[in-house]
Amino acid sequence: MFCRSFCFFSLCLFLPTERASLAHLPNMRSSDMTSLPGFENLTMGYNKYLRPYFGGEPVQIAMSLDIASISSISESDMDYTATIYLRQRWTDPRLVFHGNKSFTLDARLVELLWVPDTYIVESKRSFLHDVTVGNRLIRLFSNGTILYALRITTTVACNMDLSKYPMDTQTCRLQLESWGYDENDVMFTWLRGNDSVHGIEKLRLSQYTVERYYTLVSKSQQETGSYPRLILQFELRRNVLYFILETYVPSTLLVMLSWVSFWITLDSVPARTCIGVTTVLSMTTLMIGSRSSLSKTNCFIKAIDVYLGICFSFIFGALVEYAVAHYSSSQKCAAKGPANELTKEMEEVNITNILNSSITSYKRKISFTSIEISSDNVNCSDLTMKTHEKIKFVLRNKMHRIISYFTIQNPSNVDHYSKLLFPLFFMLVNVFYWAYYLYF
Repeated sequence: MFCRSFCFFSLCLFLPTERASLAHLPNMRSSDMTSLPGFENLTMGYNKYLRPYFGGEPVQIAMSLDIASISSISESDMDYTATIYLRQRWTDPRLVFHGNKSFTLDARLVELLWVPDTYIVESKRSFLHDVTVGNRLIRLFSNGTILYALRITTTVACNMDLSKYPMDTQTCRLQLESWGYDENDVMFTWLRGNDSVHGIEKLRLSQYTVERYYTLVSKSQQETGSYPRLILQFELRRNVLYFILETYVPSTLLVMLSWVSFWITLDSVPARTCIGVTTVLSMTTLMIGSRSSLSKTNCFIKAIDVYLGICFSFIFGALVEYAVAHYSSSQKCAAKGPANELTKEMEEVNITNILNSSITSYKRKISFTSIEISSDNVNCSDLTMKTHEKIKFVLRNKMHRIISYFTIQNPSNVDHYSKLLFPLFFMLVNVFYWAYYLYF
């Protein structure tokens, strides 16, 4: 009862407005209005504020899409901008006319018809093209079917996972939903399933390739009801060749350039220092340049950041290797003097011990009739070491052994082993890196 009262009230309220709007159409005579099929129905109780089958079954709205272009895909803003042709079909029994023809009407007549309140979910910016006139199409069929087409450019949010950038594959969506009418009033369907979408397989993007796409029919559960939703989901695979030539190859060559210092002698301090510092600075510049294009996504640890960090570590390691080798060489040269003095001191101690043992043996085992040697005649106090000197000697000997344990005996071997170990470890790290990011 309430629904019928509301319907009667709506008809009484809006019908004069429709007639008034038709009356203001310029240069249109009554004979012209009645000659257009279905147009006379607009003057006989048609109300654009009431959907077809009002109070009854929901309106079946079939949709199809043409993707004209995807002009930009922004990783920093996490969105994409696309120009689409949206076509909607539904049947309005109030516009049925005799015959089997269809008529294309002026797009400005859409203001006199009921149209679905379709909107693009997660759209940031959208606009309808209006050059030279509003890019809209109204086509009326004899069975009351209406084709309503629009040309729209929209910027839609697309949540991206950039952890594998630039070897990533992104999944984006274009979702169409009814704003005010729930599933009791309208039902959204794709006109021909996946074949309802055209043009997406022919897109040529600068950094991406469309791998696959598919359509879905879903519902959006809101506090005010359940609303029909159509989803176009497509996967974009990034073309990694550009990044290989732009970033990966230069960073790898810088790592190989840092290995040249291993073939330069330790005495060539300016040459090896220049190579090390130059490669470190070049690598730093390359890292800054790669991150500047994605300034708003620095919170992500991307695959390219990991590789650049690996390359920087190897280059910095080559510079540290020369510092260690050169320091060890200088320490070895400086340690030759104290080592000689310690050797002489040890020789003197050994001579003292030999003399003490020799005199004792000589006293016990050898005797001469003509000469009697007494221990009182030999003063050995000058040939023995005092207690504090012995402790000092032992501690010095222990410290020398500890230092020698951590001291590189042959600094030239550092370069010899680095020539083999640095390239070997770099190759192993590359194998694990590419295997992980390409296959996992």
